[in-house]
Amino acid sequence: MGTRQTPMLGILFLLCWAATGQAEYIKYKDPNQPVNVRVKDLMKRMTLAEKIGQMTQIERKVATPQVLKDYFIGEQAGSTRTEPYTSLTGSILSGGGSVPAPRASAKEWVDMIYRFQKACLSTRLGIPMIYGIDAVHGNNNVYNATIFPHNIGLGATRQVSYLLPFVA
Repeated sequence: MGTRQTPMLGILFLLCWAATGQAEYIKYKDPNQPVNVRVKDLMKRMTLAEKIGQMTQIERKVATPQVLKDYFIGEQAGSTRTEPYTSLTGSILSGGGSVPAPRASAKEWVDMIYRFQKACLSTRLGIPMIYGIDAVHGNNNVYNATIFPHNIGLGATRQVSYLLPFVA
């Protein structure tokens, strides 16, 4: 190897080493960290607006994946942004009769919630949403699904043999 090539290879090595610098370690995304460490790390990273947004629950009828990305606290909808989105919403609720479509199948429910979750995970911190369904006392929002008696009613029977078909 010539004397001219040695310095060039050294410079090339240094450039490659610098380009592969370590990415920032994000404790809150590390499942091996204790929960309290993960929570403290996440809370330090969140803005006040993001903390308020996580306490916000919207009704499914006004929720779309685009709404979950576009309507965030402290910004105008439609603004030109280059940084990742900040989600306004911590959870979505399907209130009584709030279904993805008339006679929605289980697959349609799963697809809808998946789209919502994907939108929430694409925000700056990637915090998953909580999805709630106001469905008690034999409510059946999923078309053709079996309606079971309410849990407290099942428990009141005190008959384990009666409950086994429901959990099988």
